Amino acid sequence: MKTDLGLFGRFVTIVIRWLFRILCRIKEEGSERLPDHGPCIVVVNHINFLEVPIIYPFMYPRLTSSLVKKETWENPFLGRLATLWNGIPIRRDTADFTALRTAEKRLREGHILMVAPEGTRSYDGRMGPGNPGVVILALRAGVPILPIVHYGGERFWYNLKRFKRTPVTLKVGRPFRIEAPEGRVTSTVRRAIVDEMMEYMAALVPEYYRGNYTGRADRNFIYLRTTEFKDG
Repeated sequence: MKTDLGLFGRFVTIVIRWLFRILCRIKEEGSERLPDHGPCIVVVNHINFLEVPIIYPFMYPRLTSSLVKKETWENPFLGRLATLWNGIPIRRDTADFTALRTAEKRLREGHILMVAPEGTRSYDGRMGPGNPGVVILALRAGVPILPIVHYGGERFWYNLKRFKRTPVTLKVGRPFRIEAPEGRVTSTVRRAIVDEMMEYMAALVPEYYRGNYTGRADRNFIYLRTTEFKDG
């Protein structure tokens, strides 16, 4: 089991965290909910490239892996960074069970696994439909799921050109587990579960960013149950 990023990995992580703290004015909410040990799946909304250099260092020193589109390794710099940060290459044009098995292995080793259910960037910040693949992984792994959302970063390039810092809010919600019906979980049920998951995340962001979701905090969820991380 890999327990640390190594000297070079720690150096890169600290430098990137420092750099984006200069470029962005980051407001953190709910950081005390991040577990200090044990596996969990972190689900994030997918706006642009910022979630990786902001959220990954935010979770350090916890050892974190993430599902990363395979094309990332075509860029020498981003590919090296993805490898350094335990990225798992995934094909987005098919059900990539090899990537899912690797992700399960990382969870068994105690990693946090970061997943963007939307699978593709929105760029404008509005949430898009989630991919049911995250449900398959969560059900097989049986670990808690922690929502982390961010917003404001969609204006990063606009502000950078004007030498302005970008306000970014990073918010950690309450962890939850999936309670699936007994027997075979059909594709219809998986779609319903991921829609609930996205609604749960939408409740953490302002209305503009919710996309097709209502973000109703009082919604009665059928498949999601809030939980707490266990000590020990």
